[in-house]
Amino acid sequence: MTTADEFKAKGNAALQSGNATEAIGHYTSAINLDGGNHVYYSNRSAAYLKKGDAHNALEDANACIGLKNDFAKGYSRKGAALHSLKRYNDSIAAYEEGLSKFPHDKGLTKGLEDVKREKDKPYGSSSSAASSSSSGMGMGGTNPFAGMFGPDVMAKMALDPEMRPLLNDKAFMAKVQQLQKDPNSLTTMLNDPQIMTFLNKMMGIQVKSGDDFAQEQKSQQETKSTTTTTSSSTPAAPSKKEPEPEPMEEEEEEDLSNLTEEERKIKENQKAAVVAKTKGNELYKAKKFDEALAAYDEAIALDETNMTFINNKAAVYFTTKQYDECIAACEKAVEVGNANMAPFEDRAKAYTRCAKAYQKKGDLGQAIEMCKSAQLESFDKATQRLLKTLELEKRKADTVAYHDDAKAEEAKQRGNDEFRAKNWGAAVKEYEEAVKRAPKNPAIRNNLSAALCKIMDFNGAKKHIDVALELDPSYVKAWARKGDIEIMMKEYHKALDSYQTGLNHDSSNAACKEGLRKTTLLINQGQANMTDDEKKERAEHAMADPEIQSILQDPIIQQVLRDLGENPAAGQEALRDPGVSAKIQKLIAAGIIETR
Repeated sequence: MTTADEFKAKGNAALQSGNATEAIGHYTSAINLDGGNHVYYSNRSAAYLKKGDAHNALEDANACIGLKNDFAKGYSRKGAALHSLKRYNDSIAAYEEGLSKFPHDKGLTKGLEDVKREKDKPYGSSSSAASSSSSGMGMGGTNPFAGMFGPDVMAKMALDPEMRPLLNDKAFMAKVQQLQKDPNSLTTMLNDPQIMTFLNKMMGIQVKSGDDFAQEQKSQQETKSTTTTTSSSTPAAPSKKEPEPEPMEEEEEEDLSNLTEEERKIKENQKAAVVAKTKGNELYKAKKFDEALAAYDEAIALDETNMTFINNKAAVYFTTKQYDECIAACEKAVEVGNANMAPFEDRAKAYTRCAKAYQKKGDLGQAIEMCKSAQLESFDKATQRLLKTLELEKRKADTVAYHDDAKAEEAKQRGNDEFRAKNWGAAVKEYEEAVKRAPKNPAIRNNLSAALCKIMDFNGAKKHIDVALELDPSYVKAWARKGDIEIMMKEYHKALDSYQTGLNHDSSNAACKEGLRKTTLLINQGQANMTDDEKKERAEHAMADPEIQSILQDPIIQQVLRDLGENPAAGQEALRDPGVSAKIQKLIAAGIIETR
């Protein structure tokens, strides 16, 4: 059976090869197996972003932070998704929140610089052109002034004797810069004579200011008045009759005369019910909840076929934290809605409110079912987001609910029995169960690591021993176990460090002492007994280690290595430095340097 970590590894491989869709599928499989692991959400967020789906990338980033709020990459994922959505301020806030916890994180720092740089680009640049085309003014969604303030226009100003002095006017240039950033702000400057002159000169058209327009209107009115006075002395020519204004449309009273008495009564009751509902809404807004409930009950009594009145009662119950009553009202509303063919949207709304009430009660399973029912009635993005949040909360709650120290100890003892009986597979299974029950118990992880070594799963063993040491850095048994694993992986330079760290915590620990002696012997014997191909393979394996790479890139170490070959006396002098000597010994242990 494929484990969650194996699905994650497949997802990583797919993402590195550029297949984001396949990577998302593998990460989703990992999440289905272990929904409490924040790393899977972080990786899937990266895959979604690579695919161009920033909305889902943001949701997974939020899920990652929700599971582990002290994980720097979660904030990087959130900032990157918000940046892709062009929500620059929110992106900056996400990066800054991460930097408040991890002030030296390079990924967060670079992400913040990138989003600030894009946000601060001048209006009309390539990055903002898209936004201006969608939100600007004018025909087709573009702003007619967006590109008129470039360097060529400023050159025209310099050549114009009237405009040239304004280039040195700081107040005027500040207004021009404001127009460059936001051409829509022109409407606030229409009464500025300098701006009007500037537009007239640059655009070659006559743009009237607000005062000019008012003066022109006044002149036209005076001219019209004079003409009327002059013409009054002569017989008025027959004028056309002004058209009568069209009457406003008014709501016609519904004709109930053709209805039976019973039908007329139903219609009148329905109208009265709507009036009662409106009254209830006003009382609800005024937080007069008991009166609002009475008004809705009145509406229900007048018209039992309208689910909206019952749904409104459910809203009152939810607001007043009467969740059982809210759930009952929602269920009744859906029942009435189904019987009377109410709109699907109304039925979905009742299911969603019911889901929120179950969520408040802590019944996440029922809340999820209600959300699914709502989506079947009428799909809604907000409800879909609520559904994902509920599923995440349930996975976390289920994981926490599974924790039980007593049952973990029982599983551990069963694992010990299987281990002594050399039933390695059964031992691994029991220890894994114990880890699920008590994930923060380092001793259980140490035992699981030992069992995994027996089935030759050294990578899995190292993973669990690293977690054990994160939980308890002074756990000497775990340091000895880590050294043993690194010997089996032929990472002798790392084994030396692990055993030495264990001895730093307990200088008398026999396992670490024996491990250190054994490792040193293996290094010396290995160099003498290995074939050239084996030595080459060992050196290539060591070169993949970032620590070895860092040592080899150190200029001081490079010089010492040259001196040992060309000037042995200078090389030996350099080896007196403890730090340099330790690095050279690590290269020898890794098989990078061969001694004779």
